[in-house]
Order: sequence, then structure tokens, then C-alpha cells
Amino acid sequence: MRVLVTGHNGYIGAVLVPLLQAAGHEVVGLDSYLFEDCTFGKDVPDVLALRMDVRDVEVSDLEGFDAVIHLAGIPNDPLGNLNPECTYALNHEASVRLARLSKQAGVGRFLFSSSCSLYGAARENLVTEEAAFNPITPYGRSKVLVEEAVARLAGADFSPTFLRNATVYGVSPRLRTDLVINNLVGFAYITGEVLIRSDGTPWRPLAHVEDISRAFLVVLEAPRELIHNEAFNVGITDENYQIRDVAEIVEEVIPGSKVAYATGGGPDPRCYRVDGSKLAMTFPEFQPQWTVRRGVEELFEAYQRYGLTFEAFVGRFMRLEHIKKLLHEQSLDPSLRWRHAVHASPDEYAENV
Repeated sequence: MRVLVTGHNGYIGAVLVPLLQAAGHEVVGLDSYLFEDCTFGKDVPDVLALRMDVRDVEVSDLEGFDAVIHLAGIPNDPLGNLNPECTYALNHEASVRLARLSKQAGVGRFLFSSSCSLYGAARENLVTEEAAFNPITPYGRSKVLVEEAVARLAGADFSPTFLRNATVYGVSPRLRTDLVINNLVGFAYITGEVLIRSDGTPWRPLAHVEDISRAFLVVLEAPRELIHNEAFNVGITDENYQIRDVAEIVEEVIPGSKVAYATGGGPDPRCYRVDGSKLAMTFPEFQPQWTVRRGVEELFEAYQRYGLTFEAFVGRFMRLEHIKKLLHEQSLDPSLRWRHAVHASPDEYAENV
């Protein structure tokens, strides 16, 4: 297929694109490159790409594609809380507009990178795709709004699919240290403390970035009747953990580290356990390859190999702090647009990748 991947230069995109290419798909990226300077280890592979804000996409940018994989947007709750209005503009309005324009352009498949955070405060019961939404943050609410609106666009010539990602972890060329496992391992590696910022009781479904990428590939290549207007929890049922249990694994893996609790850390209302059996039963060929323990080992080895510093850990690789820096430098305006934006077509940008 000819596939457009929005947010291809981000944390998941940098891992997903090579996987799509290895499977024989022709990939074009689309990204505003907010995190272009957040390279960890090695840069993302070269790919033909549009350097533009997803809010500025037009029908002509989408013509000729068989599928759109939509990853672009505000990536987490802290950054979403920084400017809720901007979060809704990017994550909700721009996403629905992109889906509508994709349908108009004749794109047959639209894979939306949703999130299990839309379940919000589900507490300890395993939630399936049929569970009620209970988002408690602008980020989570934006995912609900997109799913509801895009589902209504489904038709004979347009098949949306909603991949509700578990909390992701693992090494990527566009590393994020604001993800719980990446954060716990990084802090333990640098300081010796496995620092828990809550009371450690919240549950999270956890999935490696490579396994999430494999799920997107499986859904992309699936028969239409299996994925048309369907939602899938992207995670393994056995890989739901309380944060304190993850911290204990980190303590076991990193020599000399000790679990510690941040002063004033209380219960986190974001608490949910996710049932991943629908994805597993629908696609028996989907075989996740990672566990939390193996992911902790991978991260620890990579942090050592590339010499992760405290400055990079809290600055370059934490999305909120990086965006705050760009805002402070006035590189971005308050709506998170580049003040000196560059719009390049694939043919024009191909010379620069």
C-alpha cells in the first residue's frame, strides 16, 4: 500500500515507519518536526515527507494514498494540560478534519492512534472495548471525541479503525522519558532512585513501542471486514501492572537502585486495567515480543550505551519541558505552531531527508 503516516518523526512513528517499509509498503511521512532535536542514539530513517502542521493538511496532500495512519498530536496528559484549547484543536478538531479530508480524497483506510487513557478512572476491573468512556484529562477526552466523530464517517469506501494504545515504553530514536517505564528506568540509572511520583497503586496496561507498531501493521494489512469501524485495545492482558510492581522490577534490574516515593505523592485517579483479548483473537498472527522486564533491561542497556545525562533526561526527552523551551525561545507561538513555518511538498522535501 501507499501509506501516509502523520507524526512519523515522533516516538512511535520512528519505530513504525521502518517496520512498514520492511513489509513492502511505500511510506510518506507528515510531521511538524517539533521533536526533531530529540534524537536518542541514532536518527530516524530517511523517508519522503511533508514538513507541515497536521492542521494545515488539504485534500491534495492526501490524494493517491491507500491508507492514513494518524499518530500526530499532543502526546500525553501533562502537555495536554498545558494548553487544553490547543490540545482540542490538534488532537480533536484536526484529527476529525484529517479523517474527513481523507475520505474525500479517496483514502480507503484510516488508522487512528487512540489511547486506553479514554477509560480514565476504571480502577481495577479489566476493561474491554465495550466499556464506557471515563476520561479525566483533556488528552483522554480528545481521544473520545475523535473516535465518536470519525466512526460516523465510516462507509463503503472509508474504513476507520481505532487502536487504543496501552501506555507505551521502550527505546526509540525519538525517545520519551515522560513515559512511566522509560522514566523510572532513567531516573534509577542517573540517580540510583526508582522514584515513584504517586502512591504506586495505579494500574496501567503496558506495551512496548515495537509491539504497538506491529499491531498497526497487522491492522493495516487485515481484511476489511475484520477492521471496519472497529476499536482494539493494543496491549496484552497479562501486561497490566501497578506502578509499584514496575518499580520493583526496575530495582531488580538496575544494580544498587532503590525504590523511593516522591514527597506528597498521592493516589493517581488515572487507573485502569485493559483486556487485550479482542486484538489477540482477531489477529492470531499478532505475536507481541516484549514483556515489561525485558523492556526495562533494554532501556537500561541503551541508557548506558548512549550515556543518558540528567540534562537530556529532564529536558530534551520530556515532551512538556522541550515544548516549554521552544515556547520560551519564541520558536513556537502559543498554538504550538512554528513562528517561521516551512511547508514543503514531498517532492521538494525529498531532497532534504
